[in-house]
Amino acid sequence: MSTDEAQPTEVEPEISLAMQVSGEMTSLYKATFGRGPKSVRTHWAGPDTIIVILEDTLTQTERNMVRMHEHQRLRDMRMFFQYATLKEFCEPVERLTGRKVRSFLSAVDTEVDGLSMETFILHPAGYDGPSRTERAEY
Repeated sequence: MSTDEAQPTEVEPEISLAMQVSGEMTSLYKATFGRGPKSVRTHWAGPDTIIVILEDTLTQTERNMVRMHEHQRLRDMRMFFQYATLKEFCEPVERLTGRKVRSFLSAVDTEVDGLSMETFILHPAGYDGPSRTERAEY
Protein backbone atom coordinates (compact mmCIF):
# COMPACT_ATOMS: atom_id res chain seq x y z
CA MET A 1 0.00 0.00 0.00
CA SER A 2 1.44 3.37 -0.95
CA THR A 3 1.48 6.23 1.54
CA ASP A 4 -1.17 8.01 -0.56
CA GLU A 5 -3.55 5.13 0.11
CA ALA A 6 -2.69 4.79 3.79
CA GLN A 7 -5.06 7.50 4.99
CA PRO A 8 -8.65 6.40 4.43
CA THR A 9 -10.57 8.97 2.41
CA GLU A 10 -13.76 7.05 1.76
CA VAL A 11 -16.05 5.19 4.13
CA GLU A 12 -15.64 1.76 2.51
CA PRO A 13 -11.79 1.59 2.61
CA GLU A 14 -11.89 2.90 6.20
CA ILE A 15 -14.32 0.14 7.22
CA SER A 16 -12.25 -2.52 5.47
CA LEU A 17 -9.06 -1.33 7.20
CA ALA A 18 -10.88 -1.23 10.55
CA MET A 19 -12.09 -4.81 10.06
CA GLN A 20 -8.58 -5.97 9.20
CA VAL A 21 -7.07 -4.26 12.27
CA SER A 22 -9.85 -5.73 14.44
CA GLY A 23 -9.07 -9.21 13.11
CA GLU A 24 -5.35 -8.79 13.76
CA MET A 25 -5.97 -7.57 17.33
CA THR A 26 -8.33 -10.49 17.99
CA SER A 27 -5.67 -12.95 16.83
CA LEU A 28 -3.01 -11.19 18.87
CA TYR A 29 -5.12 -11.31 22.05
CA LYS A 30 -5.73 -15.04 21.50
CA ALA A 31 -2.00 -15.66 21.06
CA THR A 32 -0.89 -13.37 23.92
CA PHE A 33 -3.56 -14.02 26.55
CA GLY A 34 -4.92 -17.39 25.44
CA ARG A 35 -8.39 -15.97 24.83
CA GLY A 36 -9.85 -13.58 22.32
CA PRO A 37 -12.20 -10.70 23.10
CA LYS A 38 -15.96 -11.05 22.85
CA SER A 39 -16.15 -8.09 20.46
CA VAL A 40 -13.73 -5.67 18.82
CA ARG A 41 -14.30 -2.26 17.27
CA THR A 42 -11.64 -0.25 15.46
CA HIS A 43 -12.06 3.45 14.71
CA TRP A 44 -10.04 6.27 13.20
CA ALA A 45 -9.89 9.20 15.66
CA GLY A 46 -8.59 11.90 13.35
CA PRO A 47 -6.06 11.50 10.56
CA ASP A 48 -3.28 9.91 12.64
CA THR A 49 -4.97 7.90 15.41
CA ILE A 50 -6.44 4.40 15.44
CA ILE A 51 -8.34 3.23 18.52
CA VAL A 52 -9.21 -0.43 19.03
CA ILE A 53 -11.79 -1.23 21.72
CA LEU A 54 -11.91 -4.84 22.88
CA GLU A 55 -14.74 -6.12 25.09
CA ASP A 56 -14.69 -8.98 27.60
CA THR A 57 -10.99 -9.86 27.37
CA LEU A 58 -10.30 -11.47 30.76
CA THR A 59 -9.16 -15.08 31.02
CA GLN A 60 -10.57 -17.35 33.74
CA THR A 61 -7.45 -16.80 35.88
CA GLU A 62 -7.82 -13.04 35.49
CA ARG A 63 -11.49 -13.28 36.50
CA ASN A 64 -10.35 -15.10 39.61
CA MET A 65 -7.96 -12.24 40.33
CA VAL A 66 -10.89 -9.81 40.05
CA ARG A 67 -12.86 -11.90 42.57
CA MET A 68 -9.84 -11.65 44.86
CA HIS A 69 -9.89 -7.84 44.41
CA GLU A 70 -6.43 -7.95 42.80
CA HIS A 71 -7.25 -5.24 40.27
CA GLN A 72 -3.95 -3.40 40.46
CA ARG A 73 -1.93 -6.61 40.16
CA LEU A 74 -4.04 -7.61 37.17
CA ARG A 75 -3.63 -4.20 35.49
CA ASP A 76 0.13 -4.36 36.08
CA MET A 77 0.31 -7.88 34.66
CA ARG A 78 -1.72 -6.96 31.57
CA MET A 79 0.33 -3.82 30.98
CA PHE A 80 3.53 -5.85 31.25
CA PHE A 81 2.32 -8.38 28.67
CA GLN A 82 1.07 -5.72 26.29
CA TYR A 83 4.30 -3.73 26.32
CA ALA A 84 6.39 -6.93 26.19
CA THR A 85 4.63 -7.59 22.87
CA LEU A 86 4.74 -3.98 21.61
CA LYS A 87 6.25 -5.04 18.30
CA GLU A 88 3.53 -7.63 17.76
CA PHE A 89 0.83 -5.01 18.45
CA CYS A 90 2.34 -2.34 16.17
CA GLU A 91 3.44 -4.52 13.23
CA PRO A 92 -0.06 -5.25 11.85
CA VAL A 93 -1.06 -1.58 12.09
CA GLU A 94 2.07 -0.52 10.22
CA ARG A 95 1.60 -3.24 7.61
CA LEU A 96 -2.09 -2.49 7.03
CA THR A 97 -1.84 1.31 7.00
CA GLY A 98 1.54 1.64 5.30
CA ARG A 99 2.49 4.13 8.03
CA LYS A 100 4.82 3.90 11.02
CA VAL A 101 3.49 3.90 14.57
CA ARG A 102 4.68 6.91 16.54
CA SER A 103 3.19 5.87 19.89
CA PHE A 104 1.37 2.84 21.29
CA LEU A 105 -0.88 3.24 24.32
CA SER A 106 -2.62 0.33 26.02
CA ALA A 107 -5.23 0.29 28.77
CA VAL A 108 -7.50 -2.20 30.52
CA ASP A 109 -10.39 -1.63 32.92
CA THR A 110 -10.50 -4.67 35.19
CA GLU A 111 -13.74 -3.49 36.81
CA VAL A 112 -15.60 -3.83 33.49
CA ASP A 113 -14.83 -7.40 32.37
CA GLY A 114 -11.45 -6.41 30.99
CA LEU A 115 -12.61 -3.78 28.54
CA SER A 116 -9.37 -2.88 26.79
CA MET A 117 -8.25 -0.12 24.49
CA GLU A 118 -5.25 -0.18 22.18
CA THR A 119 -4.37 3.21 20.72
CA PHE A 120 -1.95 3.78 17.86
CA ILE A 121 -0.73 7.28 17.03
CA LEU A 122 0.77 7.23 13.54
CA HIS A 123 3.55 9.31 12.04
CA PRO A 124 2.42 11.43 9.08
CA ALA A 125 2.27 9.70 5.72
CA GLY A 126 5.72 9.68 4.10
CA TYR A 127 7.63 9.80 7.40
CA ASP A 128 10.81 7.73 7.00
CA GLY A 129 12.31 7.87 10.50
CA PRO A 130 12.15 5.17 13.17
CA SER A 131 8.84 3.71 14.30
CA ARG A 132 7.85 2.97 17.89
CA THR A 133 8.84 -0.66 17.39
CA GLU A 134 12.42 0.38 16.66
CA ARG A 135 12.50 2.20 20.01
CA ALA A 136 11.36 -0.84 21.98
CA GLU A 137 13.78 -1.78 24.76
CA TYR A 138 13.90 -5.51 24.05
